[in-house]
Amino acid sequence: MATPDLILTGAKVRTLDPERPHATAVAVRDGVIVAVGDEGDVRAWRGPGSEVVSLDGAHLVPGLVDAHSHPVWGLDMATGVDLSGVTDLAGLRAALAGAGRTDGWVLGFGLDHNAFEGRPVDRALVEDVLGGAPAFLRLYDGHSALVTGAALAAAGVTGPRAFAQRSEVVCDTSGRPTGHLVEHAAMDLLADVVPRASYAARRARLVELLSAMAATGLTGAHVMDAGDPELVESVARETVLPVRLRFAPWCMPGVSEDGLAELVASQGRGGRHWRVAGVKFFMDGTVEGGTAWLEHADCHGQGTAAFWPDPEAYAAAVRHLHRAGVGTATHAIGDAAVGHVLRVVAGLGPTAYGRHRIEHIETAPDALLPRFAELGVAASMQPPHTGYTRADGTDEWSRRLGGERARRAWRLRDLRDAGATLALGSDWPIAPYDVRAVLATARAPRGAASWRAGLSGLEALEGCTSHAARAAGEEGVAGRVAVGYRADLTALGVDPVEAPADEVAQAPVRLTVTGGHVVHRG
Repeated sequence: MATPDLILTGAKVRTLDPERPHATAVAVRDGVIVAVGDEGDVRAWRGPGSEVVSLDGAHLVPGLVDAHSHPVWGLDMATGVDLSGVTDLAGLRAALAGAGRTDGWVLGFGLDHNAFEGRPVDRALVEDVLGGAPAFLRLYDGHSALVTGAALAAAGVTGPRAFAQRSEVVCDTSGRPTGHLVEHAAMDLLADVVPRASYAARRARLVELLSAMAATGLTGAHVMDAGDPELVESVARETVLPVRLRFAPWCMPGVSEDGLAELVASQGRGGRHWRVAGVKFFMDGTVEGGTAWLEHADCHGQGTAAFWPDPEAYAAAVRHLHRAGVGTATHAIGDAAVGHVLRVVAGLGPTAYGRHRIEHIETAPDALLPRFAELGVAASMQPPHTGYTRADGTDEWSRRLGGERARRAWRLRDLRDAGATLALGSDWPIAPYDVRAVLATARAPRGAASWRAGLSGLEALEGCTSHAARAAGEEGVAGRVAVGYRADLTALGVDPVEAPADEVAQAPVRLTVTGGHVVHRG
């Protein structure tokens, strides 16, 4: 064995490798694990260039991965005043009245649908406290926004628009835009007028964000958008990305043959700690926005249409990418959306097993659960999203769905019991990126899902390690502490499997190693 450049010793190693479940020392060279053993092995491994780090009894596990995140796109989403703490209309008005300006605009993010207290989202509720300033306020789901009349005027939006995807400039009965923009195409109407941070500022924020993510123990993220390849490439050339980024660019309704060819050609682009691998689709939107695709309408009579106006066009695009060897991840929240994606994957035949995944799966009936394991479709879910609902059913998500469908909320336990690969994430900036909270909430779901059992400590850990690797098709190189695997490692002050969930959420992070580089020391 060549001399390791990093040796971790004095650890309680939970390897997730059935050949050797536990160890106390690990050796790394050139970003790869080259030895797993005990204290007695360290002297033989050590060479003149080896850095030896004693973990003094810390719990070392495979590097924790967020299986659904937006760390680059989120730089623009999480801009302005943080409205995530606003719980009612009075609080929203107060927050906006005291908000600072960015080039004359009021920008905000993280606004909970529940803050409107059951009222329709309408600019008339807040415009009088903004002094005529244009405002762009993202709702927490990332699929909708509230904008003011001045913002609409700046973009020349005076009435409804037609879109190739399920999007809407919501208007009242007189044709007046209410300021509620639903889904990406509608929000993009303001993209050229809303202030955006400079390249230098975004670059600095990216490095700061990834470092903060690594400080929670995170070593990797499945990025469910194209990000900004030039920005990421520039940063990766000059420094070590603290978090390994795997990008899946979007494929949207109306995509052409040339567009599909570009997506195929983009696969494999990357550099140190980042690459493009996979393609992201949307089969629906969100429950709160009325755009989740449901078998039966929600309480507002909405939710009966797919994000792709022609669902067969989605199927054709998936088939094209599958034939080209490209894996797909599809956003599907409602029961109809989840069912459609499963049927499309089933139509691909046995070669599709283990190559496709579904994101979110917020409500699903019993009959769909075994299909995940049967078809090899990974379930990618975000336990912290349960915190936007309430156990008593008074939240917007639960009210829209009604009792029966709301009781099918975030079926983490049921999907694992059905044999599914279950990858876990945060969906930052929709929810906080702290991976320890992902682990904890998977074990103790909140709100509408709080009545059902969560995952065991081991299952939660697997969701951010071995199952995340399997969902990415990387189970041969990631998700275990084993020779030949990536040297992505997380050391915590408590055992993430045996410690109570609330202790895991606050666990000290002793060390984070990404690609053999120590990117955080606690």
